[in-house]
Amino acid sequence: MPSLLSPPDALVLVAADGPVRHLTLNRPAALNSFTAAMHAELRDALDAAAADPGVRCVVLGAAGRGFCAGQDLNEPGMAPVEGTAPDIGAVIERHYRPLALRLQSLPVPVIAAVQGVAAGAGANLALNCDLVVAARSASFIQAFSKIGLVPDCGGTWLLPRLVGRARALGLAMTGDKLPAEEAQRIGLIWQCVDDEALAPTVAALAARLAALPTQALVATRRIVDDAMQRDYPAALDEEARVQRELGRAHDFAEGVAAFQQRRTPTFRDRG
Repeated sequence: MPSLLSPPDALVLVAADGPVRHLTLNRPAALNSFTAAMHAELRDALDAAAADPGVRCVVLGAAGRGFCAGQDLNEPGMAPVEGTAPDIGAVIERHYRPLALRLQSLPVPVIAAVQGVAAGAGANLALNCDLVVAARSASFIQAFSKIGLVPDCGGTWLLPRLVGRARALGLAMTGDKLPAEEAQRIGLIWQCVDDEALAPTVAALAARLAALPTQALVATRRIVDDAMQRDYPAALDEEARVQRELGRAHDFAEGVAAFQQRRTPTFRDRG
């Protein structure tokens, strides 16, 4: 069982299970919608996981019946008041841009465990993670068009790369609910499982990733994302550069030695 490292009433619960760090959004009564305070706690928790050399995988989950409904529109400053328009761009720059970049730069793999609804920035929060495992009853909604906005928290970059332009525009423009099973079928997420299998599936996957060569996993994330913006020869050059770097690291030598000696490797490098 994971041991709780945060107060039980924290907006983001932090727990440790060996090398796996569990972060749980904890505003269930509001479907874990984001406030500035919850953003701050999540950033601190991600930074702490990144700084802890004992952490080799992060699981991002949520309490209650939903994963995250995006931004809490009831938070002060989010709605027009007496003809004064809020600065939504400032909210993005202050909270969602740093959050997306932090997830993309984390030195360990990140799994999103999604139950219930993941809407708006909540859907794209999950998509920023390396692997998304969702319960069969879960759904993903690009809800932005329903309030006159565009996808944020990295949605405009992630969606077309995950599912192509046509599906990205369809999801973003209609704001239709996408069931988890369909999300897996079209390549938006990694895996859809029965509701009762969500927790054990994520636990097994996290343990598996934590035992793999973390530095290589993180380099894989980076090189795949970067390759989308390179031509083919440049991508091949980058593969050679990264392989040269990894080939000098402990984990490559350990992996080869374990293969030759027919034993389980013990990896220790981090991204």
